Amino acid sequence: MVVHVVVPTLNAAADWPAFAPPLLASLPPEQVLIIDSSSTDQTPALARSAGFQLHSIQQSEFNHGATRQLAAELLPEADILIYITQDAILTSPVSIANLLQPFADPTVAAAYGRQLPRIGAGPIESHARNFNYPEQSEIRSLASRERLGFKAIFISNSFAAYRRSALMAVGGFPRQIIFGEDTVTAAHLLMAGSKIAYVAEASVRHSHPYTSTQEFKRYFDIGVLHSREHWLQDSFGGTRGEGKRFVKSEVSYLWREDPLRIPSALIRTGLKLLGYKLGRSEKNISLAMKRRLSMHRQFWVE
Repeated sequence: MVVHVVVPTLNAAADWPAFAPPLLASLPPEQVLIIDSSSTDQTPALARSAGFQLHSIQQSEFNHGATRQLAAELLPEADILIYITQDAILTSPVSIANLLQPFADPTVAAAYGRQLPRIGAGPIESHARNFNYPEQSEIRSLASRERLGFKAIFISNSFAAYRRSALMAVGGFPRQIIFGEDTVTAAHLLMAGSKIAYVAEASVRHSHPYTSTQEFKRYFDIGVLHSREHWLQDSFGGTRGEGKRFVKSEVSYLWREDPLRIPSALIRTGLKLLGYKLGRSEKNISLAMKRRLSMHRQFWVE
């Protein structure tokens, strides 16, 4: 298989010392394509010195779906496209090799790896990663929605691989989307009869110390996604059950690890729910207000 790694970057120089070495230990540098959004630091120079391919776009042109789709079109020779973000640190030189193993099955169209908490992550941040990325690998098909519901289409382009032919057969990544291009594409792939693999043996360290305000904005954007792509819930069910399961798990985890953080976690839960509901109702909100409520301000243009 011809494999290429795609990394969207913006001012990644601070991440580079941790990010680049394990990637360079995993595959030849010419198999890495950096899609840089006109960084103002040393990112382009660092990419060139590492031997990576470099393609630059304007920062205003970046879109989670369109930029990743651009990479797929720039690499027509690829059999497998691996997408990874600049702050996702490979934990082992074999993480990429492990991520590729499920593609031996021709019905597998996508695979994603395990995301472990970053070094120094707090308990709330750590629980979120441990909840969403368990120790057990699995293969999902459309039939998995009967057991998993909306969770059947969970995937993350922070570390995920796609069979390019299958990706292009479902139209590629959506071009005009606030974020969640990976979720939408996973749904298309399953509905087309393909399978998706979760590979716990392929891991990166990747998490974010979001503030309560950032959590609110992120969930506003999730609400926007679910409102605009309402067919996702029509086809795979709602997210309420999974949300309740997450809150119960989080409280139980914090009770063991750091009970004093439980009130903060519950406040965050309330803010996430409020943000999500506002996002679902975004048609009734002014453009100026949506820019203030959203984590992705650049998405909201006249």
